[in-house]
Amino acid sequence: MPSMLDAVVVGAGPNGLTAAVELARRGFSVAVFEARDTVGGGARTEELTLPGFRHDPCSAVHPLGAGSPVFGTMPLARYGLEWLHPELPMAHPFDDGTAAVLSRSVAETAASLGPRDAGTYRRLVAPFLGKWDTLARDFMSLPPVSLPRDPVTLARFGLAGLPPYTWLMRRFRDDRARALLAGAVAHSIAPLSGPVTGGLGLMFALAAHAGGWPLPRGGSQSISDALAGYLADLGGAIHTGYEVKRLDDLPPARAYVFDTSPTALARIAGLGRAYDGYRYGAGVFKIDYALDGPVPWTADEPRRAGTVQIGPSSREIGAALRQASGGQAPATPFLLTAQPSLVDASRAPEGKHVFWAYGHVPHAWDGDLTEAIERQIERFAPGFRDRVLARATAGPPELAARNANYVGGDIACGSVAGLRLLLRPKLSLSPYSTPHPAVFLCSSATPPGPGVHGMSGHNAAKAVWRRLRAN
Repeated sequence: MPSMLDAVVVGAGPNGLTAAVELARRGFSVAVFEARDTVGGGARTEELTLPGFRHDPCSAVHPLGAGSPVFGTMPLARYGLEWLHPELPMAHPFDDGTAAVLSRSVAETAASLGPRDAGTYRRLVAPFLGKWDTLARDFMSLPPVSLPRDPVTLARFGLAGLPPYTWLMRRFRDDRARALLAGAVAHSIAPLSGPVTGGLGLMFALAAHAGGWPLPRGGSQSISDALAGYLADLGGAIHTGYEVKRLDDLPPARAYVFDTSPTALARIAGLGRAYDGYRYGAGVFKIDYALDGPVPWTADEPRRAGTVQIGPSSREIGAALRQASGGQAPATPFLLTAQPSLVDASRAPEGKHVFWAYGHVPHAWDGDLTEAIERQIERFAPGFRDRVLARATAGPPELAARNANYVGGDIACGSVAGLRLLLRPKLSLSPYSTPHPAVFLCSSATPPGPGVHGMSGHNAAKAVWRRLRAN
């Protein structure tokens, strides 16, 4: 290791690793320090239940990862990353035994919403079809430091997506479409009435039509391992099992880049009350299952989907999100569920399956949502409990213990209610900079926010290399 590094990165999650790669491939000397014994952050894969059952403790399905502008510039396939596509990206079952779907095909998606809303959906997405690459790069690079590549499309997306989802849903006449898109918005863990929530649902839909909602072969750890392998070949160093408590714990460097929560950064870097106003959002309660067979969904479509949303009406979804954000555990939670072993046999022993589900709960909630979650699953998959071989539950305290960025069980690393998704970590033209001129933030607490896409790391790296080249 040189006596003075160009950059030190704290945290080996996808954003920290991406920031390190971006700096290393521009010729800067980089070292990464990670408190856990392995890299990964929110993109890990572990045996949580029984031997041979490989689970993703957090993220499993990656619509924004496969379509990530920065991942697309890296040779990650050379380092073992392979995307697997389920027959359907997502299904949303209803109490009548039918389901709507989010398909790679716009026509199939529209048809599943019913004749009264099929045309409305096609008109909603039509202006953006075939434009994912430029739209994603422009949208996920906000606030901009250069002109957008396609300003007209970005402006049209802004007009459609800046209003709350509750405005967008008025376009649809039936609740099938409203519920499907409300579930997509709910990935953000924010009430449906907040600004830009319409854009979140639209972005997830466009990601499905452009590149699907795939899963990495072998689990989410494959993304982190590919980034780490690429970084090593670029000459970057990774030190695991190294907890950083003070800036003095790190070697001398021209820049320090933190893939941590803002409050942890302030504590480690001695920034005092710099982020005292930063707010964290609702948490989640997650269950990983080892199953004796596939989930026995009543409808056919969920049996072919990598992701299944469970919330039969937009009203139920909205109520669950409001309750969790307002400090009350929902009696009828909205669930996001994932079925990795439908497309990846390596995740479980032959004939067996892994499955996970999570529901939203209040910040730092320490209760048990298992019964409510399984009651919801049984509602659309009778006999599900009979197939459970083992389960591993994790509420907000357990999630925070696994990953220090998940403060109070908030896997988004910060509230996205209101305008906080756009203004994280605070109102600034340079959200990656801090009061310390050599310290930067690159976690999902910075734009474009949560998700395994590496763009927060990429955007922060640009701020770092501008500073390094200026000095």
